[in-house]
Amino acid sequence: MPDVISFARGAPSLDIIDVDGLKAAAARAFERDPAGTTAYGTAVGYAPLREWIAEKHGVDTSQVIVTNGSMQADAFLFETLVSSGDAVVVEKPTYDRTLLNLRRRGADLRPVELEGDGIDVAALERLLRDEGVRPTLAHIIPNFQNPAGYTLSLEKRKRLLELAREFGFAIFEDDPYIDIRFSGETLPTMLSMDDSGSVVYASSFSKTVCPGIRVGYLVGPAERIAEIQRLATNTYTVKKALARRVELLTAALERELPEARFQKPEGGYFMWVELPEGTDIDRVFQEANQRGVAIVKGTDFLLDGGKNTMRLAYSGVTEDQIDEGVRRLAEAVRAAAGAAV
Repeated sequence: MPDVISFARGAPSLDIIDVDGLKAAAARAFERDPAGTTAYGTAVGYAPLREWIAEKHGVDTSQVIVTNGSMQADAFLFETLVSSGDAVVVEKPTYDRTLLNLRRRGADLRPVELEGDGIDVAALERLLRDEGVRPTLAHIIPNFQNPAGYTLSLEKRKRLLELAREFGFAIFEDDPYIDIRFSGETLPTMLSMDDSGSVVYASSFSKTVCPGIRVGYLVGPAERIAEIQRLATNTYTVKKALARRVELLTAALERELPEARFQKPEGGYFMWVELPEGTDIDRVFQEANQRGVAIVKGTDFLLDGGKNTMRLAYSGVTEDQIDEGVRRLAEAVRAAAGAAV
């Protein structure tokens, strides 16, 4: 069996992590603040970092809490906002760990389709206005969405804020990929446009520095952050390299799988690929594994449907692996089609 070329893992490959820079940064931290570097710290996080985040987002430090990665940020927010039976709007498709965590809390998940410019706000409005659903929370990944790679348009950001204000739900703006834009126009966060305290914003340094750093954060209304603080008490930029990988992946898919449909991401780690109707993604997954290619089935991100879809992560493959990986993937797709005949 050939060495595995993985389009599955949503993490940067070692060659685009600034290891030397991390070493130097660690040394400076120990030199400048040995006590702060080695201490337990506070429930709200390392004070200078918290101040830096507050300045970055133009808020008071009372509106910021630093967490142990973005998943802890998610867990804290869900713990304070979501009870069993509460309706929660999620994008369709969305991050599999988000679905898992919300299911564990007993949430009544209400998936709303994604379009090329983000969540279908007209469909969301029908859910709210016509069907009478009253969610406590809408989980939105606005930039380079996982798994689709899509970006929420400015018009839809504004409309989401209007709907949140009218219907009284919180927007969880889950934004770990915002600083990995390598083309297109930077859009304002919903947090920066929010005038009603509707938005709780989350981001992470795992995608821009390295996954092992395990530092994320939440920004939101001071009273919400104080509630999360009480719960917490109890309980390198890689854009150029990733842009090149997207170019190579796009060209390889167009050459090897011309029947596939996808939207070229403007940033982030992921690309959502739709194969022709009737494709059995379970069979494709098996055939790909046999050829040493790892993918994530689209069905992992959906409550239903998606049987002809997959997510490709270009972050963890090197440039010289992409052509060969897509060639093997195309073989797997055709083998799966042949087996279905």
